Amino acid sequence: MYMLDRLNEPDYRPHPKLVRALEVLFILHAEHELNCSTASVRHLASSGVDVYTAMASGASALYGPKHGGANEAVLRMLEDIADVKNIPQFIQDVKDRKKLLMGFGHRVYKNFDPRAALVKKMAYEVFEVVGREPLIDIAVELEKIALQDEYFIKRKLYPNVDFYSGVIYKAMGFPTDMFPVLFTIPRMAGWIAHWNEYLDDPENNIVRPRQNYLGYKKRDYVDIQNRKEHPFNIEPTQTTKEKSFDKH
Repeated sequence: MYMLDRLNEPDYRPHPKLVRALEVLFILHAEHELNCSTASVRHLASSGVDVYTAMASGASALYGPKHGGANEAVLRMLEDIADVKNIPQFIQDVKDRKKLLMGFGHRVYKNFDPRAALVKKMAYEVFEVVGREPLIDIAVELEKIALQDEYFIKRKLYPNVDFYSGVIYKAMGFPTDMFPVLFTIPRMAGWIAHWNEYLDDPENNIVRPRQNYLGYKKRDYVDIQNRKEHPFNIEPTQTTKEKSFDKH
């Protein structure tokens, strides 16, 4: 927090509640189990690469919108809903597969994510310091309606840790594009532990996943000129001729 924008203020002291909020969020977002980014780090570590390369692979995986971009996606969803009165229509759009409900469900936690309740409580403590973030009203009402709807109950879709964390970061002044960075920082401790484990454990050989091939069992060889799907054997249209000419 000192490094963000207070370097020229020698007397600056971050508010204890904001410090605590960041500590809690970092603990809750720390590496746990073999999620996508952690698995990536272990995979690269097994090949013997340096720690920087292994960490870069984890950060790259976490940058993916389906992984570390979850809380950013929640915030953009709440901004898109814009008003509490629009929630019923949004819920219907989700059921009709026109919209996606972000921040609900988890690959491991099939019931309520225990971290979500802590983050929700922390949000109100942050608001006492920085002021109430309007998006929290949409988030709370969306959670309330979704948890009472049979559609989501049947599918065991409950808020996860990402549902409220983005609202807190926004209230604290972090730009949305920085959310993956705030996710990466606490994950680093776990990633480095995994990398270090590969250095010390002689039984950790290079990762070599196996695959179950489900393709063709046997095919006769056909010369490329005689294959039906080959572009040379497709009657060219005016469009393809023009493209071919432009290419040359």
